[in-house]
Amino acid sequence: MQKLIDALATQGYFVWDDFLSQEQVNDLKSCLPETWTKARIGRNDEVARESSIRSDKIHWLAAEQGIAVQDFLERMEVIRREVNQHFFLGLFEYEAHFAKYEKGDFYQKHLDCFRGNENRRLTTVFYMNDTWEEQDGGELVVYDLQDKELMKLAPKSGRLFVFLSEQFPHEVLPTNMERFSIAGWFRTNGVKNNLLDIAQ
Repeated sequence: MQKLIDALATQGYFVWDDFLSQEQVNDLKSCLPETWTKARIGRNDEVARESSIRSDKIHWLAAEQGIAVQDFLERMEVIRREVNQHFFLGLFEYEAHFAKYEKGDFYQKHLDCFRGNENRRLTTVFYMNDTWEEQDGGELVVYDLQDKELMKLAPKSGRLFVFLSEQFPHEVLPTNMERFSIAGWFRTNGVKNNLLDIAQ
């Protein structure tokens, strides 16, 4: 955990390989849903379906989906407390969804906080893909705010990527085979007018 804290303090992101064991990843994959929802862009009334921007499918996480999901959410809670203790970000809730990218799917470059309501402060991406090879595509490409490419991450099983949501535009390159992940965000505000400021 200290490596995560140090990396966030110095560079704003951290790659945590082997965050979960392969057995734990397999337990999470057993919780993958049978039905998926086409991902959307925007927030609340401005949400739109934009296949030219992103083509993945999602399913929101909830503790009742299984022990493995509960364990994952508990681990995220530990991260939330540690980050708050060191950086005073005021993070108090975590939202996350399973993401499925089928062959050819992608997500164009974007930031994870919405203009005018920047309440997503810290992003997590966890990967669940066994034996991923370079030819499989689907890498996460991360940029700085000057559009300089910082890194290209393969979606390898057990890897967690954590980064400051407002600082790093990123994209998912087209994948050549089925790709699974969990995308999550630590938020600084809660429900307002019975609406969450989230992409669904």
